[in-house]
Amino acid sequence: MTQQIQTRRNPRKAEPRNWGHTALAILFLAIMLFPVYWMINASLQPNGATVDTTWLPLNPDFTGYATAISEQGPNLVTSLVISLGSVLLSLAIAAPAAYALAYFKVKGAGVVLFAILISQMIPGIVVANALYTAYNDLGLLNSIPGLILADSAHGIPFAILIIRAFMNGLPSSVIEAAKVDGAGHLRAFFAIVIPLSRNSLITAGLFTFLFAWSDFLFALTLTTTEAVRPVTLGIFQYIGAYVNDWSSVMATAVLASIPAIILLVAAQKYIAAGTSSGAVK
Repeated sequence: MTQQIQTRRNPRKAEPRNWGHTALAILFLAIMLFPVYWMINASLQPNGATVDTTWLPLNPDFTGYATAISEQGPNLVTSLVISLGSVLLSLAIAAPAAYALAYFKVKGAGVVLFAILISQMIPGIVVANALYTAYNDLGLLNSIPGLILADSAHGIPFAILIIRAFMNGLPSSVIEAAKVDGAGHLRAFFAIVIPLSRNSLITAGLFTFLFAWSDFLFALTLTTTEAVRPVTLGIFQYIGAYVNDWSSVMATAVLASIPAIILLVAAQKYIAAGTSSGAVK
């Protein structure tokens, strides 16, 4: 009671500490976002060089964006197709697998989960080299389906862990009630479990999209021609060809960042719910 009275008498006493925390948070945020700002600033420079870049784009020039769209537009579309295909394939496999591991008493389920965790620890270069040999025999090199399979193999284990953790927190009474009403496992899965697991599905799908969208290792290893070229590989090769035109390179990087930013902003509430609900029962 005495502490409350003192707080009411001195309501501004705690403000300096709060302002200090806010200022410190703003400072850290500015440090983390500075590379993004400099990327946008450099993309708007008229001379294309980064040595003479000013702190503010006082005379913005969008020539770099015009060059990036004309030359890297097909690569952006290729990355979008690969990323969306990876999301669909990953969720189509991960959701039933997570449901089976969460609700069925599968013998050796612990071993399966351990194997999934181990698969996340294998270096990507090892997987890429193994896939190159297999893809060469199957004729999947330089193909969009091949890259979708490779990126899905990277996203499926993570999606299974996220979705299973969420499904473990769902009340089993809801599924039992559906079975009493005559619903089988498939109907209960599609009519009950999938709608209730929306947050985890969106979270897993978003992370899979980001994995595929930012993939460089599989794109570099599994493509040997210019027939299929994701935007990450396009930027890598773009730097070698236009090392003196950094405005076009940075404009391509800005365009490549837009889809990820839009998805993260649009799905942030689903991500928070999907990642936290599995840990709280």
